[in-house]
Amino acid sequence: MLRTNIEKTVIQSVQGKIHHPIASSPFRIGHDGSVNILPATGAITYNVNLGDPAFGWTGDHVEPGVSIKNEDTYENNALMVLACIGNEARVITGDAKGAKGVVIGKHGGIEHVLVQFEKEDMEKMAVDDKILIKAWGQGLKLLDYPDVFVMNIDPRLFLNIPILEHEGVLKVPVVAEVPAYLMGSGIGSSTAFSGDYDIMTADMETVKMLGLERLRFGDLVLLKDCDNTYGRGYLKGAVTVGVVIHSDCIKMGHGPGITTIMTCKHPKIEGIIDENANIKNYLK
Repeated sequence: MLRTNIEKTVIQSVQGKIHHPIASSPFRIGHDGSVNILPATGAITYNVNLGDPAFGWTGDHVEPGVSIKNEDTYENNALMVLACIGNEARVITGDAKGAKGVVIGKHGGIEHVLVQFEKEDMEKMAVDDKILIKAWGQGLKLLDYPDVFVMNIDPRLFLNIPILEHEGVLKVPVVAEVPAYLMGSGIGSSTAFSGDYDIMTADMETVKMLGLERLRFGDLVLLKDCDNTYGRGYLKGAVTVGVVIHSDCIKMGHGPGITTIMTCKHPKIEGIIDENANIKNYLK
């Protein structure tokens, strides 16, 4: 097992409310010039869940499960940074009070934390219900790999991923590998410890050639020549591993969102292609 500082990491409460969808305009312009009126971010999304396809929905940036946020910007910044994929979540108000779920993503731009619950619990929820998260994961370090950054993932979930060590390289199961030239919206952000960035999908021929059209919510993917250590950008030889957290998009420069869980400026991470490399299969 990888040696970590797990016993030194802090577990702390963060909280948010189920966020109503917002629309500054009813129209969304597609990369082909089409004008669309579609469901998008926010809300309780009843029929889109962890493990479902990220492509094919008649929506834009659709977020699986339940989308939560705080109205206070500083409180929401803390929610976005400290909540980690795999963290336990619990409903603390409303008819679904006591229901437990799990964090499955962090969506930048709209600044939502995404939480998956059982379908019967989501049926009892309402907009503005409060959800408490046991935030745990930021500050996790790999003691034998100091230049590999781990972020945005619950330590228990991280240690459940069957990562192999071989001659100083970490071999991580991933569903697919993505070239740096496909990474779009969110690139250039000042930190990868919050939010996500998108695989661009306007060129579906390339997307299908790489097998990316089969991605599902929760899939692990490897981003080649992508450095997420101190922001997001291109660096030859750098490697990043992330989780698919929202659906494909119609807008130019957008597509399925990826929240970073591992990154290194040097090629010390390699991908092992595994169609079952989805957090759904590693959660307990």
